[in-house]
Amino acid sequence: MAIMTPWAVDISNLSFRYPGNEMPSFTNLNLQVLKGERFGLFGPNGAGKTTLMNLMTGLLTSAEGSITLDGLKVGAHKNRVNKLFGFVPQDFSFYQELSPAENLEFFGAWYGLNSNQIGLKTTELLQIMGLEEVRDKPVSEFSGGMKRRVNLAIGVIHNPEILFLDEPTVGVDVQTRHAIINYLLELNKNGTTLIYTSHQLSEAEDLCNHVALMDKGQIMAHDNLDSLLKQHKQQDLEELFLNLTGKHFRDDV
Repeated sequence: MAIMTPWAVDISNLSFRYPGNEMPSFTNLNLQVLKGERFGLFGPNGAGKTTLMNLMTGLLTSAEGSITLDGLKVGAHKNRVNKLFGFVPQDFSFYQELSPAENLEFFGAWYGLNSNQIGLKTTELLQIMGLEEVRDKPVSEFSGGMKRRVNLAIGVIHNPEILFLDEPTVGVDVQTRHAIINYLLELNKNGTTLIYTSHQLSEAEDLCNHVALMDKGQIMAHDNLDSLLKQHKQQDLEELFLNLTGKHFRDDV
């Protein structure tokens, strides 16, 4: 039974180290996200954002500390937790040889929706995403922006209470980015909590009302965006990011 809680995500004393690595990714990390927030998680390359996202969605597991989603512990209530959240990863997570309609049918069934629910939701999402005319064409023939929209549709077909978004607009044109952000804002108005990470900091300012900045596995700042900008005397999120994490290069290795 889920515990009544105001938190969409509650991370307590989380520690994690990849096998073979001497240094841990996190040590006693704590973070809470209120239900209904548009929450942004940011940091330079290697800060631990993707690792933390994978832990929150159960793709990775940690023996130390705990993560709960809406009061349910990740790892202990797998089926219930999986239906509670949606995940839109940076890498495309669909079957290229299938059409958008076929992908949505497959993933809708995986989430436990019946055929009537899948049909109604598929029609709705394809219309919202501007994909009605290509609903039966193989996704392999689509542009990058169209594939991003398919990726997003799959992540929300089961009406998740929490939606994790890892670079959801990377590589798309201005029109597609605008459409995706507007749709995410509409989802949030209807109660969906958004957990978002991206390198598009100007986009993040339009989408997020609360942010956490990470560096070297630690939370450097966590608050309402406007409060953080005033506190650190910065004009925008990009200036705040550079002020807290530095301006030296952080190349992937």
